[in-house]
Amino acid sequence: MERPIGVFDSGVGGLTVVKQLSKILPNEQLIYFGDTARIPYGTKSKRLIQQFALEDALFLLQFNIKFLVVACNTASSSALEILIQRLTIPVEGVVEPGAQTAVQKTRNGRIGIIGTSATIKSSSYTKSILKLMPEAEVFGQPCPLLVPLVEEGWLDDEVTKMTLKKYLAPLMEQKVDTIILGCTHYPLLEKAIQQIVGPQVTLIDSGKETARVVKERLAALKLVNAGPKPNEDLYFVSDSARQFSQVGSRFLEKQLENVQRIDFDEFLIKHSDAPLLKNLEVLHEE
Repeated sequence: MERPIGVFDSGVGGLTVVKQLSKILPNEQLIYFGDTARIPYGTKSKRLIQQFALEDALFLLQFNIKFLVVACNTASSSALEILIQRLTIPVEGVVEPGAQTAVQKTRNGRIGIIGTSATIKSSSYTKSILKLMPEAEVFGQPCPLLVPLVEEGWLDDEVTKMTLKKYLAPLMEQKVDTIILGCTHYPLLEKAIQQIVGPQVTLIDSGKETARVVKERLAALKLVNAGPKPNEDLYFVSDSARQFSQVGSRFLEKQLENVQRIDFDEFLIKHSDAPLLKNLEVLHEE
């Protein structure tokens, strides 16, 4: 099926998922939306994250997508359920695939999670892990400073290394043997994190695991594009296209061109009566 796959994130981090999807699904067209005008999602309330996720999905639906990937840990933690309820196409987030792999990889049942404040507060990874492995001990560590450091490109900077050491210290004290990189920005810090925690700790890239699950689900649903890639990937943002291209090129490890900035406020006003956005008052805080 030649219809594209839609991918959204609050910003540029979801491009780590796009990178993995492109590797294992080279014949699929990807349409990406980065809601850069409203980043970060990680500090917002659950209700607002749910609203933003529905609005992001609405933008991508206009391209007749066949599958939606929520390439944002915060939105996956807080809004996946409402997206699955309201959409008629399959949806995959980044939490479940990462949790499943962590359970498979851990040797001592002590699993750490690093992520945004909202992701850690939601306990989404913890719930998913305990459902699969009730005896597991799970330790969450919010790391709110890492996203801006990654977006600044400070991957090997001493400030970043010091910040990582401070965030990772409580997890190492708990003797975790597996850590989930619970934010799509964090794979860019994987090398630095591995140096700090040592080779005995397994790092789980939830974006990589999500791409694998998406491929499996597409095959099971008979939605795989069997022919050549129908069109080039498209990238849309709600704020500066130039800034996104600069930072995004680091994430994809190739030049990112043809990024289009859209007036998202205008789009939402124009589609304010869309059924997907009705009854937002039923969204809840916790």
